[in-house]
Amino acid sequence: MYDMPEEIEVHADGPLRIITLNRPDDLNAVNHSLHVGLAKLWPQLNEDRSARAAVLTGAGRAFSAGGDFAYLDELFKDKDLRALSIAHGREIVLGMVRCRIPVVAAVNGPAVGLGCSLVALSDIVYMAEKAFLADPHIQVGLVAADGGPLTWPLHTSMHLAKEYAFTSARISAERAIQMGLANHIAADPVAEALACAKRIAELPQQAVETTKRLLNLHVERAVIASLDFATTAEEASFQTDDFASIIARLSAKQKS
Repeated sequence: MYDMPEEIEVHADGPLRIITLNRPDDLNAVNHSLHVGLAKLWPQLNEDRSARAAVLTGAGRAFSAGGDFAYLDELFKDKDLRALSIAHGREIVLGMVRCRIPVVAAVNGPAVGLGCSLVALSDIVYMAEKAFLADPHIQVGLVAADGGPLTWPLHTSMHLAKEYAFTSARISAERAIQMGLANHIAADPVAEALACAKRIAELPQQAVETTKRLLNLHVERAVIASLDFATTAEEASFQTDDFASIIARLSAKQKS
């Protein structure tokens, strides 16, 4: 469904759209094709007038393990690909913020890097007990243009947003609930997210979509205020010696 690469599956269940990140053998790590697909997904979802709510999850054991190391290495070496990726990152953020229908995240496993960002940009979040969030951008020498620091201060305290952005520490499901980064811990996050989305889809459509827009105007204003700085800073961080040495080490480790 939709014009999606194989790395993203979109399935219709009546008025629900079930979106699955589909690189299970790689823990749904983000490669170029998946990144492009995410940028294209939200406008198509908006144009699907029969869609009333969506569930976003990952295939297999993870929600998303973040950026694929090989892809990060490509971005370091290819200026044009890097510029395209940063533009797509902007489209993903704004596409999710402006998405007209509620998006319920079913975090079935680790949600790292962009995976963590997708959770932060969702409207309601169900997490498996052993799932966790983490934004390791700084750990690999990058600025998180589309990461946790962009939206975490809207969900939790500035002190906590800074702590987890600076340290890249894992945020357990229980801690995510305490911080306001998730709504529920679920034995079966997909089933509970689907039940939630179904309840929303049965409510008056105009009232739901307009209320979401009303709430997300706060998010959009905050994002717009910082997004240009963030993308410029991320572009610069891709060209640092720190990033080059870290990604070389991680790529070598992945190949060994």
